[in-house]
Amino acid sequence: MSETRDQIRAQVRANAGIHFNELVRESAFAPGQIQYHVRRLIEADELVREERYGQTHYYPPEYDEWERAALALFRRETAREIVVFLLEHGPSRPAAVADDLDVARSTLEYHLDNLVECDVVAKAYGERNRVTLSLARPDRTAALLSEVSPTVPDRLVDRFTRLVDGVLEDATESR
Repeated sequence: MSETRDQIRAQVRANAGIHFNELVRESAFAPGQIQYHVRRLIEADELVREERYGQTHYYPPEYDEWERAALALFRRETAREIVVFLLEHGPSRPAAVADDLDVARSTLEYHLDNLVECDVVAKAYGERNRVTLSLARPDRTAALLSEVSPTVPDRLVDRFTRLVDGVLEDATESR
């Protein structure tokens, strides 16, 4: 196997769930070279490629479907903060999470929809249909969370969303 292919495989193993643009930024190879070698690694069942949340992510083959989905979500700053909050505080009401993280409820719900769909977070409905959030698999989630952190571009997207939500919320309140 070529040295280039070995380096790309090692980069994906060290950063499970890395997306293509990040792989290009963090390597010394041209995008075309990466595409060529990634395609060969996928054909040899040495990498898994998945489209998640508008980006192409790459994983070592030993990660199962749940882990791949969770890793892709944990690369987003806000989704990661929600999960960390639930790890630290246990089952919580959405309003408490939104207030603590200083995010609009719409932003929280957007990320919760993805986290619930991927079975990372569970929503329980209690008296009068009140929602309580909890982690569906707290032990696995905690272990997986330590494997990735959001990239700068992912952080910027989340922070821009928060900024726009804040501006829109202020405009609504001033009416």
